[in-house]
Amino acid sequence: MPSKYITIQGAKAHNLKNIDVNIPKNKLVVLTGLSGSGKSSLAFDTIYAEGQRRYVESLSAYARQFLGQMDKPDVDAIEGLSPAISIDQKTTSKNPRSTVGTVTEIYDYLRLLFARIGHPTCPKHGVEITSQTVEQMVDRIMEYPERTKMQILAPVVSGRKGEHVKVFEKLKQEGYVRIRVDKEMREVTEEIKLEKNKKHSVEVVIDRIVVKEGIEGRLSDSIETALALGEGKIMVDVIGQEEITFSENHACPICGFSIEELEPRLFSFNSPYGACPTCDGLGTNLEVDLDLVIPNWDKSLNEHALAPWEPISSQYYPQLLKSVCDHYDIDMDIPVKDIPKEKMDKILYGSGKEKIHFHYVNDFGNVRDNHIMFEGVVHNVARRYKETSSDFIRENLEKYMAQKNCPTCKGYRLKEEALAVRINGKHISEVTDFSIVEAQSFFQALDLSEKEIQIAKMILKEISDRLEFLNNVGLDYLTLSRSSGTLSGGEAQRIRLATQIGSALTGVLYVLDEPSIGLHQRDNDRLIGTLQRMRDLDNTLIVVEHDEDTMLAADWLIDIGPGAGEHGGEIVASDTPEKVMDNEQSLTGQYLSGKKFIPLPAKRRKKDKRVIEVVGAEENNLQKVSAKFPIGLMTVVTGVSGSGKSTLVNEILYKALAKELYTGKHKPGKHKQVNGIEHIEKVIDIDQSPIGRTPRSNPATYTGVFDDIREVFAQTNEAKVRGYKKGRFSFNVKGGRCEACHGDGIIKIEMHFLPDVYVPCEVCHGSRYNRETLEVKYKGKNISEVLGLTIEEALEFFANIPKIKRKLQTIFDVGLGYIKLGQPATTLSGGEAQRVKLASELHRRSNGKSFYILDEPTTGLHVDDISRLLNVLQRLVDNGDTVLIIEHNLDVIKTADHIIDLGPEGGAGGGKIIATGTPEQIAKKENSYTGKYLKNVLERDRQRMEASIKRKEQLATK
Repeated sequence: MPSKYITIQGAKAHNLKNIDVNIPKNKLVVLTGLSGSGKSSLAFDTIYAEGQRRYVESLSAYARQFLGQMDKPDVDAIEGLSPAISIDQKTTSKNPRSTVGTVTEIYDYLRLLFARIGHPTCPKHGVEITSQTVEQMVDRIMEYPERTKMQILAPVVSGRKGEHVKVFEKLKQEGYVRIRVDKEMREVTEEIKLEKNKKHSVEVVIDRIVVKEGIEGRLSDSIETALALGEGKIMVDVIGQEEITFSENHACPICGFSIEELEPRLFSFNSPYGACPTCDGLGTNLEVDLDLVIPNWDKSLNEHALAPWEPISSQYYPQLLKSVCDHYDIDMDIPVKDIPKEKMDKILYGSGKEKIHFHYVNDFGNVRDNHIMFEGVVHNVARRYKETSSDFIRENLEKYMAQKNCPTCKGYRLKEEALAVRINGKHISEVTDFSIVEAQSFFQALDLSEKEIQIAKMILKEISDRLEFLNNVGLDYLTLSRSSGTLSGGEAQRIRLATQIGSALTGVLYVLDEPSIGLHQRDNDRLIGTLQRMRDLDNTLIVVEHDEDTMLAADWLIDIGPGAGEHGGEIVASDTPEKVMDNEQSLTGQYLSGKKFIPLPAKRRKKDKRVIEVVGAEENNLQKVSAKFPIGLMTVVTGVSGSGKSTLVNEILYKALAKELYTGKHKPGKHKQVNGIEHIEKVIDIDQSPIGRTPRSNPATYTGVFDDIREVFAQTNEAKVRGYKKGRFSFNVKGGRCEACHGDGIIKIEMHFLPDVYVPCEVCHGSRYNRETLEVKYKGKNISEVLGLTIEEALEFFANIPKIKRKLQTIFDVGLGYIKLGQPATTLSGGEAQRVKLASELHRRSNGKSFYILDEPTTGLHVDDISRLLNVLQRLVDNGDTVLIIEHNLDVIKTADHIIDLGPEGGAGGGKIIATGTPEQIAKKENSYTGKYLKNVLERDRQRMEASIKRKEQLATK
């Protein structure tokens, strides 16, 4: 009898305290608890890791070498485990060639659809391409002027791997003399060796002709022979001109534009047979951007308006610029916007073939006096970027370049032939530019013939099913052409989720990490419905989640805690949501039942006249939006997923402020202007990108507290006696670090065909420092032991040093008391990284003129952590600073002073401001989805506050 439970005994991964727990199978199970309490340790590092390990162990040794080593999780026993699939937030590719369409496999079905029922259309004349007769081919060739030389070729191998020995042997036997192999002319009698694993093309030379009257008969015979050998396709190589392809299948009757036989690979931008030759299928090229070359058109040339030519160490470019200006009589003291266009073009794009007199004196006083052709600033940056072998120079020049749509394919990624094939008037890239909702409408309204319906029926079913799955998980606003690298963690996870629903597996254990991230409350019900459908297929779902609706919809709720880090790692409650709500020990249960809640502010801050205003924003789906962001308040920008929040705040507002306040590569999205920048002195963007890309970066180094800690160690008597300075206690430089591992603490051993193995350094045993450095102690601990302290422990350890205590206190205040000072940056989640950034900003002294921008700071936070985070953010606003938050969490929205609600829908149906005002004002707006949910929350919280006051009064009377 199969077990009804997954039974876990003695789980000890990370901070888990030898816990035992039974998880019901074929149920929707939610794991919750404070950040750092041990949820992910149980879900991913114990349950999923063991499921994966058992699967890999069942494979052959040959297969295992490609999958890597799977360490056994720190657990005594797990019984009743099913095959496990993890759907986390880091699973989609950041490769620019990966799109929503390719990840969901919808694009593969689209390629097949267009190859089977697509109608080739001439791009020049718009007429449908039909098959060509031999007579039409002869007529087309005879249009060339007399004496034009050409050769008729029959393609026998077209882009196929192999040595093709039998092909050459057959051609020799049939008496052919010349062939063209990979565009190179060869004799059949030659010994031709081709690389087996490379793709090759082979064409047979059927005839060589010179166009003149009377050769039509010979030409006709040659074409017929070539068509027979080339299976209905011939190539005409016009010497010194273009090469034409003729096919018995497809060609334009007017201009002769022809397409080879339609195959799925023709529509793949990842294949050389379908990709645009200019951009190699990327759709964009890195080009010099004029707005980055001249960030401020109000500056003069003498005020260094040309950013790439600012004098740093050499005077070469300033002197070159002066020579150009002297030659063309250009005033270097007027704003560049006032320089006549024809003269400015000479500076930017060069003098052409005209030579200018260049007088240059180098740093050693040597004079260079000659006439040169001036290439122009734009061409200079592009050439140097292409030619340099220095990563530093390339990175520096990249600041003045931006991705722009490829001029050949207009950003569509495919070659002309692929874009000439249409279904109902649309080519494949136009279809992928539709949002999920628009694509559904397009496929439902397809006008096909009986024959086409029969051919495409199965393909259309697969496409429609997948589009429906994406719609059901709240991604109806995404386009299939959207690059997967631009998706948020929550979007990426829901795409994987949609793909899994499509596979309709049963008996599987799915482990999910906060699938509700980035999802508006309106779309939550659809996501929960999706999870329940997966459960109903007899799958077990273990979801790490903080969302109230998901917890209440769960069959089983496990609360881990009671605290975070060392104070967590225990099962506080494991029962149905109703029973957990009655559990006095469960913090989550108390919040779910309403005994605990985040209170509404006693009063909202009032707006004054100071605002920063974005005027005429129309990047992506924004529809000429103008938005006012009040200074000195906490403003929340909300709206359904894909309504334009990130575009307005991150792409336009932040980049416009950063461009004005700082120098660097900031090119705001399309807008008219931004007013009111004079009200602030700095803008701080606190996003969820990592605080460092290597294990050397950690919370201590990022927040700057490590400098102060090293200073403390340098001040100890032992350090003074030994003459150790502050640098001695850094693991990044020679001196105090262990040189065997260069301060990493671990050594990577390359295993060739086996996965790389990381082992602790034998010399320092993972401490990162050499023996002499570790002998210096402060309050009984060496520098390595201090890095091993949690923030909470370090707070107590450095209680008497105000400078350090203040910085540590800010990290503790944002709910990160459980992380270690020296915890590698690569092990921090996006939400944790964001809070480390927030903490590093909090300890800086502010003059009340800072503008903080946060993008979904509640990611990964329990409602109790959100309460603490809100206290920190309100503290910033009380200090006079401005806080702007993009958020879906209603606990954050309800505490805002001002709300900007975008919508009404996502994608093309969004991009408008629906409502602005206080939460109470938004709650009254009938057309606002946010207002609808906010109304319920405000009413609920007022009732909770009244009930709380009554409870306190009853306790007082007792």
